[in-house]
Amino acid sequence: MSRAPIVLRLLEQAPLLLFLAAVVGFGAVTPRFLTGANLLNICVQSAPTGIVEIGMTLVLSTAGVDLSVGAVMFVTAAVAGKLALAGAPLIVVMGVMLLIGAGIRAFNGMLITRLRMTPFIVTLATLFIGRGFSLWLTQTRAMNLPASYLSLGSGRVFGVPLPMLVLLGAAFVFHALVTRTRCGRQLHATGENAESARLVGIATSRIVLLAYATSGLMAGLGSVLLFGQLGAVTPKFGENYEFKAIAAAVLGGTSLFGGRGAVLPGTLLGALLIQSVENALVLRNADPYLYALISSAESFPPCCWTAFASECSRG
Repeated sequence: MSRAPIVLRLLEQAPLLLFLAAVVGFGAVTPRFLTGANLLNICVQSAPTGIVEIGMTLVLSTAGVDLSVGAVMFVTAAVAGKLALAGAPLIVVMGVMLLIGAGIRAFNGMLITRLRMTPFIVTLATLFIGRGFSLWLTQTRAMNLPASYLSLGSGRVFGVPLPMLVLLGAAFVFHALVTRTRCGRQLHATGENAESARLVGIATSRIVLLAYATSGLMAGLGSVLLFGQLGAVTPKFGENYEFKAIAAAVLGGTSLFGGRGAVLPGTLLGALLIQSVENALVLRNADPYLYALISSAESFPPCCWTAFASECSRG
């Protein structure tokens, strides 16, 4: 039997193997890592990244890219913070955050599909504009939220942390949409070859627009969870989340070149892997100034392996 299929299958299982290796390795060097309380903490803290990663997976599957996720999260949080301090009800604040996120990204999708602008340029511009607007709105000052908002990050339903339930619910819903519906098949067909998809009757512009709008909706939802976990809106809110989401999506098996993206188990494994690295660094009392360097060094080779596996499987 040829070794090539075996190697390819191992590479396809890279996300799971990497996650298991990380858990075993971190557990060996840091005994506290494998405690029940710490593992639960990792799951809760990875929820915002996982939610954002779902939207990023959809965008990457269309052969696009979204560099403005963190900025969109900051915009939604800045507006929500103002509303919360003004006494707006929690449900209203949450609804506004979701609408703003979806609206911004839908506008980006229109620029990409109608004006044929490059996704990289559109989302990069949105990153700077969004952060600039949010810094102006908050006057670069932190806004401490009312205590009731902490329930979004610390609340439990039947003993299960609310952020975990939201992440699992969203992951299962979008996994079903991507793998079991015509829209999901059209999403991957658009990313695989947009021109061929268009020739067979797929409304590729609508699919791309829907992917970006959904990415914004997920950014808004991720912002809601982070909003509740932090209990405040700071000038650093959502910073670098776009890169964490891209790394987590690729670690989960999503192709950077479109046509391939896995919400389950890829989304969960990618988010948990990145959060596990950050958690282990904290437990080891690593130099905080080295966090970004170490996280990048941990993520870069696995991203290369999973990207290689993705492209090999495409033939």
